[in-house]
Amino acid sequence: MKQLVLYHNCCPLMNCKARNLFFPWLLCFILLMISPSCSDMDTLAQGQELKDGDNLFSASGIFKLGFFKPGHANTSYLGIWYNTNNERAVWVANRDTPIFGNSGTLRVDDHGNLKLSYSQGDSVVLYSVQAASNTSAVLLDTGNFVLRELSPDGSIKQELWQSFDSPTDTLLPKMKLGINKKSGLSWSLTSWISDEVPALGSFTLGMDPNGRNQMAIWWRGNIYWNSGPWENGLVKMFDKFSDYRFSYISNENETYFTYAVSKDITIFPRLTLNEKGEMLVFLPDSMFPKVSCSTSAPSLRAGCVEQKLPKCRSPRDKFVSKMGLMSTDGFTFGKSDNLSLSDCRALCLKNCSCVAYASTNDDGTGCKIWSKDSSFTEQNRKELRSIFIIDTKIKIWWIWFIIVCGGASTFPLSFSVCYVIWRKKKEEANRSEKMKQAMLLRELGGNAMSYTLTGKLKKRWRDQKAGPELQIFSFENISDATDNFSTANKLGEGGFGPVYKGKLLDGQEIAIKRLSRSSGQGLVEFKNEAILIAKLQHTNLVRILGFCIQGGEKILIYEYMPNKSLDFFLFDSSRKNLVNWKKRFSIIEGIAQGLVYLHKYSRLKVIHRDLKASNILLDKEMNPKISDFGMARIFGLNGSEEKTNRVVGTLICHERHCVIQN
Repeated sequence: MKQLVLYHNCCPLMNCKARNLFFPWLLCFILLMISPSCSDMDTLAQGQELKDGDNLFSASGIFKLGFFKPGHANTSYLGIWYNTNNERAVWVANRDTPIFGNSGTLRVDDHGNLKLSYSQGDSVVLYSVQAASNTSAVLLDTGNFVLRELSPDGSIKQELWQSFDSPTDTLLPKMKLGINKKSGLSWSLTSWISDEVPALGSFTLGMDPNGRNQMAIWWRGNIYWNSGPWENGLVKMFDKFSDYRFSYISNENETYFTYAVSKDITIFPRLTLNEKGEMLVFLPDSMFPKVSCSTSAPSLRAGCVEQKLPKCRSPRDKFVSKMGLMSTDGFTFGKSDNLSLSDCRALCLKNCSCVAYASTNDDGTGCKIWSKDSSFTEQNRKELRSIFIIDTKIKIWWIWFIIVCGGASTFPLSFSVCYVIWRKKKEEANRSEKMKQAMLLRELGGNAMSYTLTGKLKKRWRDQKAGPELQIFSFENISDATDNFSTANKLGEGGFGPVYKGKLLDGQEIAIKRLSRSSGQGLVEFKNEAILIAKLQHTNLVRILGFCIQGGEKILIYEYMPNKSLDFFLFDSSRKNLVNWKKRFSIIEGIAQGLVYLHKYSRLKVIHRDLKASNILLDKEMNPKISDFGMARIFGLNGSEEKTNRVVGTLICHERHCVIQN
């Protein structure tokens, strides 16, 4: 390991270098052994490096900087933490770029740049300068890691960068939460994604951007909690903490919250936003959650914003953590490694059929949910992961209402008979609707929706061979993804119905086709669209991600095409010039490749029957994707023609003549 060469006044005796004097040499050697080693210093000078296993310590030994491995992972991070024990890091440099193994190196290079390097990839540049001949990085007793440019005499010329401007999940004394109005820099905290993974999590703590002098916590961009305004020199929520003195500063340059601590404080102060969205304030001999919106305690829920829940859920519904096994495999969300347990809880709450959820990975990331057809068996085994089971509080007020009313008077017999008949008809209607949905789902191969069925029908369902692997979305999740089908997210409207742009919880952008109740297309076209696109795989065919069948809603979910459709360019006088002949030829070739695949090389011989410019979608590289297979017809493998009784295509009118296209 390359040793750090740091200035150290280890030998006060001027004659310690005399080769003919043994005692001064021995004295110097002893002083070197008992004094702090180079890695115990607070400064990393230009040209020096800090490797995994080395550390910097602040001048008074309060803080420590080095590489650490959270949990049982084989990945490491550069961080800062209190030097008293192995508590969690208060700052992490490379949250979203973990280092595998022990190859990490922190270095102030010859150009004055502060770089984090590792063997598997490119360097993470913490700060880059144009040119600086004399820079060094120092860890201060405040916990701030600062890159400085020095004058020739060693005095500080300017501070180039500081870790306090890039906070992670912890606010130390003198750090800021707010906005620098000149630079536009925002100081905010973002939780870890799990207790063992420092990557960006679900919750953010910062200043309210609407100009109100209060702090707020967001969950995935939605207001989750607010502190209340700063009044009479304090925030009411923090008035009980005499050891923490909060301040609110607002001037022409910046607006922010900060805090200081009493001089006689005996703890290592910090304010942390954890992966559950709880704001933890560390007090002498304790860690006190000042904010916890997942609890029922009124003192901790002050300021919490009630989250919108589907009608099937109640604010009383809670999840209880238990060790055990579920009877079914459950449903795992794709690309869910960037989902936290709080995300998984939200997904479960918004799905009326969800009864349990859990993380899919040992480090607490990922998301899996279980529906009502799953049962739980409690087992206390170390190798099992915690499963969060919903604990629905039974609403018993109506039972007492009936008892009280029943004691006062007897319900007329006729009312009871009418109620029984009404209830029976309602059950028959529900059963009929479920049967229709079951038949449609069976054709689509959606075995993940078996929780909608009961009795013998469920058994027959499970006996079906699974069809194409399509993800099944709840209507609530799609509604959230499109902001309740807002007009701002509407991309257009076709014969099938309106098309919306949406964004899933994991950040994936999607296109959503919602079957209009007044549409001329129906179940046949819906099934065609879902089954054909799922079974056909080609680079020039649009890819379907899943579908939703819930109540009267029938929705298809596709990958999102940012460049819309071909007609968006061809039939606009300004945009058509953006597509040169080379690109047009490439688009024509792609469409031809897709058609050849449909007609000749796919497992099914498919005739599209509604091919037009508006049904050719374009991805971000302007590659064409054939879409809208609602009118498509499947031929026999050896068939070349077939009679149909229905005229299909798109009705268009041109110069008083209405014709059927295709």
